[in-house]
Amino acid sequence: MMATVHVLGAGLAGISAALRLAKAGRRVVVHEAAKQAGGRCRSYFDPALGLTIDNGNHLLLSGNRDALDFLKLAGAPESVLAGPEEAAFAFADLATGERWTLRPNAGRLPWWVLDARRRVPGSRARDYLAPLGIFRGAGRAATIGESMACEGLLWDRLWRPVLLAALNTEPQESDAGLAATILRETLGAGGRACRPLVAVEGLSAAFVDPALTALREAGTEIRFGRRLRALGIEGGRLARLDFSDGPEELGPDDAAVLALPPWVAADLMPGLETPQSHRSIVNAHFALAPKPGAPLLLGVVGGVTEWLFSYPDRLSVTISGADRLLDVPREDLARTIWDEVSRLSGFAGEPLPRWQIVKEKRATFAATPAEAARRPGARTHIANLALAGDWTATGLPSTIEGAIRSGAAAAQVLTGSGAGSGGNAALRGAA
Repeated sequence: MMATVHVLGAGLAGISAALRLAKAGRRVVVHEAAKQAGGRCRSYFDPALGLTIDNGNHLLLSGNRDALDFLKLAGAPESVLAGPEEAAFAFADLATGERWTLRPNAGRLPWWVLDARRRVPGSRARDYLAPLGIFRGAGRAATIGESMACEGLLWDRLWRPVLLAALNTEPQESDAGLAATILRETLGAGGRACRPLVAVEGLSAAFVDPALTALREAGTEIRFGRRLRALGIEGGRLARLDFSDGPEELGPDDAAVLALPPWVAADLMPGLETPQSHRSIVNAHFALAPKPGAPLLLGVVGGVTEWLFSYPDRLSVTISGADRLLDVPREDLARTIWDEVSRLSGFAGEPLPRWQIVKEKRATFAATPAEAARRPGARTHIANLALAGDWTATGLPSTIEGAIRSGAAAAQVLTGSGAGSGGNAALRGAA
């Protein structure tokens, strides 16, 4: 009988691992405690808005190769992601009323910083050298604050908002190594890697639904409503999975990928070190279609709003590192954000439309050097068990790209293919 890989958790990390394993010819069973897949990357109907929204707004870049490869592997149409034909980022300053568009050139040589029309107003070409310190600090567990000057016009209008969005942690205290990876794979790779991409029809339509279809077509069984209670470890290997509805015995060549939140994984595997500190994200949604010509994505400085997404049927705001807002009453927060959004989007003076505030307290791990050091790799001390999740040691912060990369790494550990080779030999030969 063909060996089975049990994927525990149907978030993006688990789906990524399952898809890689299924495409490699493995028999895969996916177990998910919830009634739907996607985890933090999913869409749902919100009755207060009367609209289908995502449980968090996500921006991808054209340099997110793992995410784009995942979509190809899942057979998703190219139209699931929308964005400009070139790297272009619109910004607005609520304090001054200024607007500008950042336009990196396509190639790696960043000549765009020499053109005042392409860079942040008031900045000089030499100001863009400041992040080079991040690369020097990357190898010594330094923070961004220890690696570059965190002040000045360009910090306020570019580096802080971009790094905060990517790391979901105040940049001064964030790990320079994580920031260096982001910059190296996106802005450092030239404008071709920086084109913004948004799942305008929803994260489920873009990532989850095509992947589930591909998995089912490959013969993968997906079991919802199965909460994992315990791992049965015998003789240094995983022998049993104890679910809320009963145990599942593993054969001698079977394996598993644990793709659950870090606090759940730590409870199931005593002694597993995982990030302990987390940061929140607040999203605000307004049931009002944007005006024609509105940028799909608008970076905002000088206010509470940080990123404004103009979806076809709504305006949505993302605020990163939002612990300070968790205790603010939802209606007060909605009115404050709407006051800013209405001015930014041409609806000044319009009454507050139908709205929804989503506060996610443990959205990501805190991207500090201390927490980054707690991230485990995909390989575990249990021979037939691998880990996946954006909280594992992907080299990236908690992002869609990181989650998908972690699933691919877990699949490599178990199959012995690619960069993660050296996994369970029994599984490698059982297909």
